[in-house]
Amino acid sequence: MNTLFAFGGLGGTELIIILVAFLILFGSKKIPEFARGLGQGIKEFKKASREVTDEIQNTTTDTPQKPAANGQSPPAPTVSQSSNPPKA
Repeated sequence: MNTLFAFGGLGGTELIIILVAFLILFGSKKIPEFARGLGQGIKEFKKASREVTDEIQNTTTDTPQKPAANGQSPPAPTVSQSSNPPKA
């Protein structure tokens, strides 16, 4: 694959113009701060997605509830079914 087409058809000259404009608009001090913030955002996103994946794996591998110590089984969850829908 040609790398010039990876940027939506932009050539080398157009990329240089965009980079120069970016440098003029944000200055040399703001660009490292911007890159650092972007890196932290990506890091937090990966951490959150990893936590969600781990949580899903933990819930699928959990064992069913054990009976209570007094020999009774735990109460079954109840679902309320109302014949009257809520009014808006």
